[in-house]
Amino acid sequence: MLLIKTTDSDFKEKFEEILGRGAMDMEHVASIVGGIIKEIRSEGNGALKRHIEKFDRWKPESDADLMVDPAEMKKAYEALDSRLRDALHLAYERIARYHEKQMPKSWIDFDEAGNVLGQKVTPVERAGLYIPGGKAAYPSSLLMNAIPAIVAGVGEIVVATPTPENEINHLVLAAAHLCGVKKMFKMGGASAIAAMAYGTETVPKVDVITGPGNIFVATAKKMVYGDVNIDMIAGPSEIGILADGSAIPDYLAIDLLSQAEHDEMASSILITPDAELAEAVRELVYVELAKLERQAIARKSIEERGAVIVTETMEEAIGLMNRIAPEHLEVMTANPFELLPKIKHAGAIFMGQFTPEPIGDYIAGPNHTLPTGGTAKFYSPLNVENFLKKSSIISMSEEGIEAIGDACALLARTEGLTAHERSVLVRLDGKQ
Repeated sequence: MLLIKTTDSDFKEKFEEILGRGAMDMEHVASIVGGIIKEIRSEGNGALKRHIEKFDRWKPESDADLMVDPAEMKKAYEALDSRLRDALHLAYERIARYHEKQMPKSWIDFDEAGNVLGQKVTPVERAGLYIPGGKAAYPSSLLMNAIPAIVAGVGEIVVATPTPENEINHLVLAAAHLCGVKKMFKMGGASAIAAMAYGTETVPKVDVITGPGNIFVATAKKMVYGDVNIDMIAGPSEIGILADGSAIPDYLAIDLLSQAEHDEMASSILITPDAELAEAVRELVYVELAKLERQAIARKSIEERGAVIVTETMEEAIGLMNRIAPEHLEVMTANPFELLPKIKHAGAIFMGQFTPEPIGDYIAGPNHTLPTGGTAKFYSPLNVENFLKKSSIISMSEEGIEAIGDACALLARTEGLTAHERSVLVRLDGKQ
């Protein structure tokens, strides 16, 4: 695990490497993904079945084989251990309650001249949710994607999840039943994104696609954007931790590993002005690493993309973290809320020693689908508004258009749009 200090002569170069952690070489897969999308658009289910046989190693015999029977979802839910079922329900309730607070309202405003201006908020008709199912299956991702769509009032939810060897995780099925999902398809990768973006004989075309995935999924989402909306282009998971001498080293070490165990490309970065804390955490990371079930994955992540940075001041630490703009940011300091106004860029911010990042992954309430690779500088977490659209409402009274019509016509004439100008003037008395 890299240990560097801001006073090192080569710090700038090493920090630039850290800033490049989220770079994804989409160019080398773009031609493959483009070909897959083209095949799905032209051949529909035929291409989809062929891709499933190639990538997921099982052969759908019919169109019906592409779909998950809702009865399977119900069966998986009913077979859950009662404690696990209760945990899923608790997560659902907390996630729903949080996202309900995000719901924007339609509004209408009348002025003295009788003009009406407003905004109409409407859910999209159909949303496509991509739920990973390759190296790991995440029922929490289904909850985090489906619940804001439900809160938004989306008419129909379509779920796509890869099923290697035609196997599907029973917890994902149970979560789908809990969310009331009726259409779930056994498909993954770029094929699934294309199928949802353009539709096939079986898969309905959606209006927005959300959910994380590998580089093929990310590239496909980028390519179909514009034909459908997407949430974001998400890369490998990451955590940043700001800590001072009050932080507990054991907590920091395992929190860094909580992201490293996701995959080899995940990044875990601690920034602190306390050199003694930095050394202690770095040593403990390797102690805890040996205890992990996913040790090989976490070790590769920590050794290739993990870093501990020692600064001269906390102000300097905050400045560096703002440049990193991490997906997850833990603030493990004596008074974390004092630092909050200075934090400009982060997907989700976890405040205080009793707030580990995994609490946000599952049950706190805020969404765990977050911007990565520095995109927290301009992207927000997945939220209810990803499933909504807004229409402007304009209604002018006769008095209202007389008050502003001349100015409007002048602006139109200045731009050389005479039909625009006439459209206003014919409505003004004595100016035909």
